[in-house]
Amino acid sequence: MTSLSPVQQKFILHWGEMGTRWGINRTVAQIHALLFISEKPLNAEDLVQALGVARSNVSSSLKELQGWGIVKRVHVLGDSRDHFECMKDVWEMFRVVMDERKKREFDPTERLIRECIAEAGKVPETDKYTIQKLRELAEFFDATSAWYGQVRQWSTGALTKFIKAGDKIRKFLSVGG
Repeated sequence: MTSLSPVQQKFILHWGEMGTRWGINRTVAQIHALLFISEKPLNAEDLVQALGVARSNVSSSLKELQGWGIVKRVHVLGDSRDHFECMKDVWEMFRVVMDERKKREFDPTERLIRECIAEAGKVPETDKYTIQKLRELAEFFDATSAWYGQVRQWSTGALTKFIKAGDKIRKFLSVGG
C-alpha cells in the first residue's frame, strides 16, 4: 500500500469523524472509507500502515464491518494473508446499512413500545396521555416499517428516480413544505 494522497486523507478523516456522529467507532469508519476508495483489496497490515492504528484495532474493526455485511474477506492469488474489500455499490451499501440499523435500533424500539402498551393496559397507574402517545408512536413505527419494507424491494433505478422526484411528489400530493 502506498501512502495516501491528501484527498484520500481528507475523505478518510472526515468519514471517521462522521462515523462518530453516527455512533460508529472512528477507526471502523476510517477503515471502511479506505476500503471503499481502494481499487484493490487490502490486508490488515496495509490498513495498519495507511491509517497508523494498532493491529488489534484493525482486527476488531474489520470484524465489526464484516458483521455489518459491508466488508468481506477475500483471497489474493499468491498471497496467503487475508485481504478485505468493501461493498462498492453505494446504493446496495445504503440498503445493507439501513437493514442493519433497522434490525439493531428500530426493531428493538418497536418491540419495547409494544411491550409498554401491553403493560400499560395491566397497570392502572399508567395515565391515558402516556398510553395515547405510545400508541401514536407505535402507529408511526408500523407505518414507517411498512414503507421501508416496500421501498427496500425497489430496484436501484426506481429508488434513485423516487429520491430525485421528491419535490415533484410533494407538489403532487399537495403537501406543504
